[in-house]
Amino acid sequence: MSQPAAADADAVAMDPSPSPSPAAPHAPLPPAVVEWPEGGALTRDWVAGLASTLDWCSRHLPADRLPTVLPPALVQRLVLAAAAILHREPNLVRVDPRPGQSVVVVGDVHGQLHDVIFLLRDAGFPSEERVFVFNGDYVDRGAWGLETLLLLLAWKVLLPNCVFLLRGNHESKYCTSVYGFEKEVMTKYKDQGPQVYRKFLRCFEDLPLATIIAGCVYTAHGGIFRGTVVLPSKRSKKGKKGRKNKANFTVDPTCIRLGSLDELLKARRTVLDPPWEGQNLIPGDVLWSDPSLQMGLSPNQERGIGLLWGPDITQQFLRANNLKLIIRSHEGPDARDKRHDLLGMDKGYTIDHEVECGKLITLFSAPDYPQFQASEERYNNCGAYIVLDPPDFATPVFHSFEAVKPRPPAHPFYDFEEVIDSDEELNLDAMDSGTSSQ
Repeated sequence: MSQPAAADADAVAMDPSPSPSPAAPHAPLPPAVVEWPEGGALTRDWVAGLASTLDWCSRHLPADRLPTVLPPALVQRLVLAAAAILHREPNLVRVDPRPGQSVVVVGDVHGQLHDVIFLLRDAGFPSEERVFVFNGDYVDRGAWGLETLLLLLAWKVLLPNCVFLLRGNHESKYCTSVYGFEKEVMTKYKDQGPQVYRKFLRCFEDLPLATIIAGCVYTAHGGIFRGTVVLPSKRSKKGKKGRKNKANFTVDPTCIRLGSLDELLKARRTVLDPPWEGQNLIPGDVLWSDPSLQMGLSPNQERGIGLLWGPDITQQFLRANNLKLIIRSHEGPDARDKRHDLLGMDKGYTIDHEVECGKLITLFSAPDYPQFQASEERYNNCGAYIVLDPPDFATPVFHSFEAVKPRPPAHPFYDFEEVIDSDEELNLDAMDSGTSSQ
């Protein structure tokens, strides 16, 4: 059985210039068809070869030719292998580094494969000396969400105790139908696309929601969350002919209280689209909430889901859980462009709250984002990752990096001219607010 082309992954990341097209003279030969390694267990060489193969395909193959190198059966096997591991992890994963291990925290990557390959090399690949925590949003907007997610899932299968993948708000049925990932899968895998896409959706349901690193750092895609809501949703009541009546569901801001880690552990995460109303609101809060400079907890009216929380809530959450840092993601330069109360995302990170107990950090790891932009003027933001070193893990070391350029030419998988704003003006009626694919 053949394995992915065993080109040096370091060399791929160090030399990001596009190779000649397949039609050009002296074009390199295509890699062998990727097959599961003999013996059934992934190896470092196999994962490095997969990275090299995915990079080669992005530069030389039309999107719909990807299955000639990466067969759908292989994709589904890898997704299922990773999902089986993720399913066993709790909503809140305790990441307890061994002596000498550092932890790398990564924010949104949004299908920017070449930047992810560079980041892995620049930070140092996952190993017994280096744990990685990814804060979600692997797909959508970028042209290589499928390849990016597969590479990270391969690392998870190879080193399940050194790679931790959390769910982002884009790991949902609704977002992937609007921002491109569903169309990307269908374009690349055609007749097999629906089956492959369903496997990814099932995998999304298995992704944990948050981590506690070394007992002192909380990471999640959006951030904090409310306590369990006891009032039932009115949405389940049926009107004439079995139709569901639309509920006029509003949350009284005075009734919102900060949730506990025990409540987070008990929340039902296996929903394709996190609920925006009803009793199980914790997953939606964790994935969609944003910080504010206004005190208190309130509904996130701008997004239509999740919460806004102020420095006093950051202080309360850190103190209640004996923590020193919150690291969240969820807001790129386009989102921060409209948040005049908060810092911009030009460096790939911001420190949004500094309180007595510690700090709240927003981390974004997709440089020159979004890949497809309607305006001629680009944000040209850097991406960043954070290194947490022993012994205390509470002093973040920020590493900003620029985008790998030039990117291989690619077509967008969503109407980026119409979908300009970042995850706003949600069509809540289109969200599957409680249905599981199980």
